Amino acid sequence: MNDLKGRRALITGSYQGIGLGIAIALAQEGCDVVLHGLADQATIDSAVSAVQAAGAAKVETFVSDLRDCAATEDLIKTILSSGPIDILCNNAGIQFTAPTAQMPRSKWDDIVGINLSSVFDTMRLLLPQMAQRGYGRVINVASVHGLVASVAKAPYVAAKHGVIGMTRVVALEYAETGSKESGGVTINAICPGFVETALIESQIQERVAKFNGDRTAGIADLLSEKQPSKRMSTPEDIGQVALFLCSKAAHNITGAAIPVDGGWTSQ
Repeated sequence: MNDLKGRRALITGSYQGIGLGIAIALAQEGCDVVLHGLADQATIDSAVSAVQAAGAAKVETFVSDLRDCAATEDLIKTILSSGPIDILCNNAGIQFTAPTAQMPRSKWDDIVGINLSSVFDTMRLLLPQMAQRGYGRVINVASVHGLVASVAKAPYVAAKHGVIGMTRVVALEYAETGSKESGGVTINAICPGFVETALIESQIQERVAKFNGDRTAGIADLLSEKQPSKRMSTPEDIGQVALFLCSKAAHNITGAAIPVDGGWTSQ
């Protein structure tokens, strides 16, 4: 996939977890990487070191709150002032669980703001300059919860369903942009099931305790409820899916919502 050498990628929420996995995969293929998120300096420095070690010639870092539209507009303006963005990965996301009747209204605003509205903002601001060059890749990290529901997750499920719907709309708007030779402009969503990240570590530890500290048994028990493969994905797995979607070979994959869920949404 050496057609990615020299491309510049922005990955939101990329100082850890899935976002960092995607950043590392792109760095391994020669991309310049723009990291973004909310994190302490130690976490940022660790992410930069990992992406540099993976092969990125240039790594930039930004910190901003994606709930703030004006801040996002300033962020994108600053990023573009030093060069174009070829690849946008919208990965930033937050979660909070509670029954709908007990869900704080502020949590709805936060989750929808980061998980959905920020995706709209980055796409509307970055897609025009991709279209000018005839190549662009937008990868929106949705979730199986963009395809199916779970209780106590109303704002999260609503936001992720919205991400997939918006991905399809924008894919249609840019479907004729560019060519096979230039690579075209594609917009897709990846829909992970259980991925072994800090976000679900508390759930894992609850199950591990049930099995006297046996992590493998605890994870299998957690996955048995929804993920038929009973195997956890890793951030690196999601990175490899994103990497393929960025290749010129994927010029006709657009508007897709690709499950990486061990059969969860096939049931």
